[in-house]
This record gives sequence, structure tokens and C-alpha cells, in this order.
Amino acid sequence: MGDLGQFLPMILIFVVAYFFMIRPQLKRQKDEKKFTAELKRGDRVITKSGLHGKIMELNDKDFSCILETMAGKLKFDRSAISMEMSKKLNAPEKK
Repeated sequence: MGDLGQFLPMILIFVVAYFFMIRPQLKRQKDEKKFTAELKRGDRVITKSGLHGKIMELNDKDFSCILETMAGKLKFDRSAISMEMSKKLNAPEKK
């Protein structure tokens, strides 16, 4: 029991780190991957840099998409699309 008692604080630190840091990050990565896979033509999105646009084309070969903006059409990697900001943009407004 003495040897286990020495390692117990380290084990507890790892368990706490896993549940409060590692696990939420893995869940977020999984949600982001699902979001980018479910994108379709006509979706209104916002890139991580803040550019607003509407998806015109999706390319599965290089995992990119073409966005139509007020300035014209731009090609972006799908990973550049922000899941949080795009969901806020498409969420129905509460009154």
C-alpha cells in the first residue's frame, strides 16, 4: 500500500487532466470533423478569419469548398470554416 500511496497523487492528477482537458478536446475535434463532413451546397458559413459566405461547391478530393461572398468566389479548405460562428449564424433568432 505504501508504494501505491506514493503514486496516488500522480494518478489522480492524470485522471483529472483527462476528464477536464483531454476528453473535452477529443469531443470537440470529433464534433468539428462531423460538422465539416455534413456541409452542403447553400449552407451559410463563417470562416475562422471572419469571412461570411455561402457554399457554392464542395470538393472531396482536396477537402476544399468554394464560398460565394460579396467580393466574389473564394476557395477555402473546409477546416477553415468555424463551427461555432457558423452555427450561431444559422441558429434561429429567439424573441
